[in-house]
Order: sequence, then C-alpha cells, then structure tokens
Amino acid sequence: MIYRRNINKSKSGGRSYSVSQSRSTGTIKSIILDFQEMKLETGVSRRLSIRTVPGKATVCIGVRRSGKSTYLYQIIERFLKRGVLRENILYLNFFDDRLHNLQQTGLDVIVEAYYSIYPEKKNIETVYCFFDEIQAVVGWEPFVDRLMRTEKCEVYLTGSSARMLSKEIATQMRGRALSWELMPFSFREFLDRKELKSAGALSTKQRFLILKAFEEYWETGGFPEVAGLDRNLRIKIHQEYFNAILFRDLIERHDISHPKALTDLAHRLVDNAASLYSVNSLTGYLKSLGHKVPKATVSEYLEWFEDAYFLFTVRIFDASLARSNTNAKKVYCIDHALVVSVSSGILLNSGHLLENLVFLALRRLQPEIYYYKTKAGREVDFIVPMSGRKRMLVQVSESLAEPQTRNREVTALREAMEELGLKSGTIVTRNEETIIKYSGSSTIEVVPIWRFLLDLPEA
Repeated sequence: MIYRRNINKSKSGGRSYSVSQSRSTGTIKSIILDFQEMKLETGVSRRLSIRTVPGKATVCIGVRRSGKSTYLYQIIERFLKRGVLRENILYLNFFDDRLHNLQQTGLDVIVEAYYSIYPEKKNIETVYCFFDEIQAVVGWEPFVDRLMRTEKCEVYLTGSSARMLSKEIATQMRGRALSWELMPFSFREFLDRKELKSAGALSTKQRFLILKAFEEYWETGGFPEVAGLDRNLRIKIHQEYFNAILFRDLIERHDISHPKALTDLAHRLVDNAASLYSVNSLTGYLKSLGHKVPKATVSEYLEWFEDAYFLFTVRIFDASLARSNTNAKKVYCIDHALVVSVSSGILLNSGHLLENLVFLALRRLQPEIYYYKTKAGREVDFIVPMSGRKRMLVQVSESLAEPQTRNREVTALREAMEELGLKSGTIVTRNEETIIKYSGSSTIEVVPIWRFLLDLPEA
C-alpha cells in the first residue's frame, strides 16, 4: 500500500523523512503511555452486545457523536476487570491532532512505537488494539489486515460511518472484519441513564416515572451528549452535528462539486421526514432553486446520506425489486429531536416525528424495513421481516380519537393483515391503549409509544 508521503529521494529528503518518522514514533509512545494513566469515562452501559470472532477485527460503526468512543472504553473496562493488564491495551484516537503526521509516515510506526516500549510482549502476549476513528488516515485497511496476520493481537475499530462502511471493509480487508452498528440512545438506554427500571411488571410509581422520562426523551432525542441540556443548547449542538455530517462526512469525503445543492437537499428531506419522495420530485425541487443537478447525482446523494447513517430510505414492499425501486420511497432521520432542531418547521408535524421514532426503534432490530400498500391503495407504515417470527405490521397514528382517523388506520391495517395472511397487527399512538378483535382470532393491538418501545425485543 502506498501512503501519501512527500518524500524527497535525495539524501537530505531521506533524513527529513527519517526525522519525521522518529518524531511520530516518540509522539505515539507518549500517547500510549498517557492512556495507561487515564481514567476511563465509560458513561451509560450500552445495550449493544458484540460478539468477537477469532481472526476478525471488531468494527463499531454509526453516525458521529452516537457514543462509539465511550463504547470502546466500556469494552476496555471489561477487559481490565477480567485481569488484562493496562499495558496490554493499545488505544489511539485518530482525531487527536498529534497524529496528523501519520498520513506521511504511515501507520506501521504505531506497532514500532508500542513494541519499543514493551518489547517483551511481541509474539508472546496478546495485545488489545483499540483504534478510534481510524478512517481519518488513508490506508488504514491494509494496515489492520497486516496487523492481524503478523501480530498476536485483537483489534477493535470505530469510525464515523460515512468513511468506514461495512461494504468498504469487506472489500478492502478481505473478510477480516465484522461490523456492528451503534445508534444514539434507545428509550431503554435513556432509562438506563436515569437508572429507571424498564422491564417486567411496573408499579404505579415506576410507570409514572417512565411516562415522565419518555416526555424528556421525546424532547431531547437519543444523542448522548445532549441529554439533560436546556433546549437552546440542545438545538445548537444538534445543528453542529448536522453541519459536521454534511461537510466532514459527505462533502469533503466525496469531493462534492455542488455542496449547496447537497445541503439544500438535506434540509428538504429533514423537513419532510416520514414522507414520500421520488428522485424526480427532488431533482425538480433543486432545479427550482437554481441547481443544475442531474437525477443520477441526486440518487448518489441519497445513497451517501444513508451511508452516513444520517437519513434512511424505506421502499415499498413488493416481490419485484424493479417495482420496489421505481415506486415512491419514504425518508427518515437518525434522530427525531435532531429533525426538530434542524427543520424549518413549515412541513413538520408531531405525527411524522412519532413515525420517525417508531422507524428508528424498528431499524435497531432489522435493516430491511418496508412500507406496505394494500390492493385498495391504503398504506401501512411499516412491514418488518422478523428473524424466526412472522412479519410485523406496524401502523403509526398520533391519536385514534377521531372516528374518521380510527377507521382509516384500522381499515388499512386489516386489509394488509388479510392480504399477507397475518393474524395480528399493531397501531402505535402517543397515549392510547386497547385491543381490537375481529374475524375470530385476528387482533389489532393499539399501544402507546413508550410501551411499544419497551416491548420490542432487544437487538
């Protein structure tokens, strides 16, 4: 692998590079030793249960600021409690500006620096390597691949998703990595942060506390950093996240020639969270703003939004992939509260936010989620293939209090259940709870959102 180095082939150039490499080695040694003395801030224990496989790097990917670094600290803490020596932990965060020279010197200086401190461990003791945001350095994939082949080690990686996608890892690391997704806090994890019980029978007081906590979760969303902050500060941080995702994970990475077009498209989609879209309509919208962006480019932007774990596309459920791809699609955002902080508020409504929240809960369980349209043209928000179980049909409605709304939502769900041969369906509301029975054993369960989130199986 050729790293990006400015190496002069003259003697002076060689000495210059050698000095640079020596300085990098010294810097890395200092960072390694500093970590040995650092107190780990492990935060709230996450409900992501990764399983390691010998010979494969364990990769944690997700949107930036979702808590990936803290999750690495939690893994490290578990190793330390099992008796692993702190000296056997090699941790580097590649967003550390002291490591910027690695792009010139190459990543092999990391191994050189570590074993210059602990030469007795080489090929004798297992070294646990934790590389945080390693995608910041070009050429990390062959380095990690070689590290696992030539050294006695286990490797754990994180990356902001737009620069570290599972499909890229599979291609460039030849199957030597296994990826896991880490999303912002689920409602269960939010309750864990508040040290509230979320499973089993609940007392009246516990139920009251959970209801109160949900209202807070509804306002703040799942990003760990904004939990407990006041509204103005939360909005400011969310907007910084939005800009960082657009400019660092999309515009810079893909060298986008029309950054304003991409930004306008992102705002349009966030404004229309939980709504249908087509590439033609989005292309026309950008054209109305003066952007000369072809449909193929708009399609690329949509793929990159999803690669960055920022926006997600849901297709119609259809046995024909061609028909599924040509029909209108729905869009959802990584965090319902981020939508509120970034959106213009003109097109957004609380029913769409509720649907977005339900989508995220289902997305934690299953990446393949669709919407369903009955033969009569009625829409059901989600159909989810469940491992080892029948498909799950979920309709979202803020309230069923109005007879017209109740009839519309129930009729659509009943038609879908009959067409798919399912005996049960779910309608998620803000506060209502009941059971609707019809046609013998067929039932529709109406559940409040907080109960729905806690009743779902864990990923």
